[in-house]
Amino acid sequence: MTTLFEQLGGDASVDAAVDIFYRKVLTDDSISQFFDDVDMDRMRAMQKSFLTMAFGGPNSYTGASLREAHAPLLKQGVNTRHFSAVAGHLQATLQELSVPNELIDQVMAIVGSTHDDVLGL
Repeated sequence: MTTLFEQLGGDASVDAAVDIFYRKVLTDDSISQFFDDVDMDRMRAMQKSFLTMAFGGPNSYTGASLREAHAPLLKQGVNTRHFSAVAGHLQATLQELSVPNELIDQVMAIVGSTHDDVLGL
């Protein structure tokens, strides 16, 4: 059985999606401020590694847990509205890349499962 990572197109597809996704996020005035002091090259690399692992691809993610990585953002006021905006940008990115809806649904289910960890709940 092929993994979601393979069905999505592997490394090249995850790389393209992350780059488009962050373009959307960084131009969204409702969430872009959370990235003002972030090394975006490092963030893109970490996100690519994390998503590859989350989608069943090779696990080379060495970053902090979602809860640890997002804890500083809670002090800046990150909440469910922001989480939903980010998730919406990922969904729009996948649609823009013509990912089949059934795969988008699988991705969004994985994203939804991270809500409580990202928001420290």
